[in-house]
Amino acid sequence: MTRHERWNALLELLAEAGQLTVEETASRMGVSAATIRRDFDQLAQQQMLTRTRGGAVVQSVSYDLPLRYKSARHAPEKQRIAAATAELVKPGSVIGLNGGTTTSEVARALATRADLHADGTAPGVTIVTNALNIGNELAVRPHVKIVLTGGVPRPQSYELTGPLATGIFDHVTLDVAILGVYGIAVDHGATCHNEGEADINRIMAERAERIVIVADGSKVGRRAFAKICDTARIDVLVTDSTVPQPAVDAFTEAGIEVIRT
Repeated sequence: MTRHERWNALLELLAEAGQLTVEETASRMGVSAATIRRDFDQLAQQQMLTRTRGGAVVQSVSYDLPLRYKSARHAPEKQRIAAATAELVKPGSVIGLNGGTTTSEVARALATRADLHADGTAPGVTIVTNALNIGNELAVRPHVKIVLTGGVPRPQSYELTGPLATGIFDHVTLDVAILGVYGIAVDHGATCHNEGEADINRIMAERAERIVIVADGSKVGRRAFAKICDTARIDVLVTDSTVPQPAVDAFTEAGIEVIRT
């Protein structure tokens, strides 16, 4: 296990437990106590946790980890979700993409779709995004037209938020909004941690003819602080095979097409 993978696992354990001791963490992760002490110290320096005598406790940021710490979590599932989602996009479409690990994978899947390269005279797809990392990755793809919003970036997600981010949607319309979320539940709709991100995601959804939610199984049935949209507004949920059939049936009964990869 690399240090990056160990830190991901450690932060997930801490988010679940609320507090950890050096000894129990070392035992659960199969490394030395000295290694865990160094990990706790380095993560505390990055304000990812609060160091205590003999252990560590969570900080609020631990529940909204920066993108670089989330990228390895459920990676195979997210790649399969992204491939299935990319197949829903028609050539020539205008797509809204918010930030996050799953939507970043969707962007990569769209960038490599062969049929979007067919006509060199026009973009194969137009992507409107508030995610700096997606804009950076796709800016070099000649068949993808990138429209990047303004705004102030959040270091946790690389998403641009605020009035400068939302203003662009007064001037554009979208065929499809593909949104990554922290939680999606039949009773609560689509949600995320940050109200600024929720604002731009909600406006993106309002400007789209169709709304596609991409979420691995760990997000299904969960809810977070800030609401993006009601369940009734969602057209498609693309998720993975870990979602149990009763949960799929509940979304289907609510009028949502569910694609499990």
